[in-house]
Amino acid sequence: MSKVILAGYNVDAEVLADIVKSAEGDWDLTPETLSAAYARISRDARPVDELRQIARADVAKTRRQNERIVFGLGHHSVAEHAVFNFDLINISRLAIEYLESHRLASYTEKSQRYIRLDSDFLIPEEWQQAGLKDELKDFILYCFERYEVVLEKLKSNGIDEKLAGEDARYMLPLAAFGQLGMTLNARSLEYMILRLAASPLKESREIASKLLDAARPIAPSLLRYMDPTPYHTERFEDTHNTLNQLMSHHPAPDPVPAPVPAPYEVALLDFTTDGDSRILAALAQHFIGGSFSKVQDWIDAIGNEGRLQLFNAITRKMSIHDAVPREFEHGIMTFEVIMSAAAFAQFKRHRMTSITWNPYDPDLGLTVPKAITDAGLQDELLLINNKATKLANKMGMKHPATPYVWTNAHRRRVLITLNLREMYHMSRLREDESAQWDIRQLVGQMSELARQVFPICAGFLGGKDQFPK
Repeated sequence: MSKVILAGYNVDAEVLADIVKSAEGDWDLTPETLSAAYARISRDARPVDELRQIARADVAKTRRQNERIVFGLGHHSVAEHAVFNFDLINISRLAIEYLESHRLASYTEKSQRYIRLDSDFLIPEEWQQAGLKDELKDFILYCFERYEVVLEKLKSNGIDEKLAGEDARYMLPLAAFGQLGMTLNARSLEYMILRLAASPLKESREIASKLLDAARPIAPSLLRYMDPTPYHTERFEDTHNTLNQLMSHHPAPDPVPAPVPAPYEVALLDFTTDGDSRILAALAQHFIGGSFSKVQDWIDAIGNEGRLQLFNAITRKMSIHDAVPREFEHGIMTFEVIMSAAAFAQFKRHRMTSITWNPYDPDLGLTVPKAITDAGLQDELLLINNKATKLANKMGMKHPATPYVWTNAHRRRVLITLNLREMYHMSRLREDESAQWDIRQLVGQMSELARQVFPICAGFLGGKDQFPK
């Protein structure tokens, strides 16, 4: 008969500290014992719960075993059994972008949509060293002042306070403070610290140091390789220099963009050309057997009516809480999207997609909420943009710390590659009536393009509220 034992679960660190203080004897509470016990499963026939007891009995020995297995033998997945929770308080929206670009972690972030924001912000050390501390501080305080003015004006126009807040935040810069809770395993933490330590932002490097200081005393045997190598610190400069050499012989395209339709631009660059038949063939192959190419030929032969019949059989009993089958991952799309910082803050959370992005670019214009335009307040954003651009020019447009002055309304180009299964997840969440208007409209355009190239298998794209239809 099978046996299931709960081996552990997250407990607040302050509770653990109180337990250690009140307990008799020496207690060394560390997730390393779980990693060590599970590492022995493959070569030790004793029950797992007994292996955990052995690991807890001698933590020093357990740590030596971890170091030998993880770093000596290279079994790094063992470190994934040790899990950490972090509170990250008073870090800038810009640094949160760097932090949350790491996909193998869980984040819950303070929402600028639902919370009325106070004037809490960062003055980065880079701006202090450039002698622009006071100018940056005055600009940020001005942004918060106009945020309050716009918020109250929108509310006086009859707009709900939550909706007014989510539009007024387009006035705020990326230097504004946020906070989040983060959960990740030791292997992911090690890699995150390495990447943050190689960041061009001083703030990100400081976060790396603080994460290490907090976690290393708890699990020293699982955190070792976190010093950036030349690959991490010099790759960007090497690439930039090579591109400059190439452009001296082959001029690059004009970087000044053509006029961008408001509020964004969505282009489908590439897709699986036979996506519908490929997905349906992958589903049918399980039942028919034989080679995939032969099954796909059969799917093509049954015609559009047959393919629709098969799709309907697959989805007939699907509820809003059911994910489409994994076979939908065989349909791939690549989009280029121009989106606001406000939309990107939500979009970057879809970490199972492949997302790369360009710097924020003032030449792409601003995303101005309709409520702000209707209230005649768009000049407030334009004035903030003018002030931000002047400051950016003083700091240097390409300086790594310049983006602190850009606001939630500023835009960037984002390249996204994802499969149709992930598109379904994104569409259900971001096209729902409860979603914020900016990302709802953006993802709606992506879904419309997906339906054009996968007319059968993308047929159920849409928000949760649209599913019954």
